[in-house]
Amino acid sequence: MKLLLDENLSRRIVPALRTAFPETSQVALIGLETADDRAVWDFAKTGEYVIVTKDEDFIEIQSLLGYPPKVVLLALGQLHEPAGR
Repeated sequence: MKLLLDENLSRRIVPALRTAFPETSQVALIGLETADDRAVWDFAKTGEYVIVTKDEDFIEIQSLLGYPPKVVLLALGQLHEPAGR
């Protein structure tokens, strides 16, 4: 599986993900940092990537255009450090 991280996810996590998913990239690493969501979508579709994002816009695009590409939507709440640390 080839993962394409959206701009809202740091490119610094790409090396860690490449252990399990060797063809992982991030939009800034492939020159799409200023591209709109549709351009990222088209790139992912052509390159057979799965889009990983925190942006619900890709879910909306997927509901209009269908698959591929697949989208992994990360929904992370507030992360707090335990009291007393």
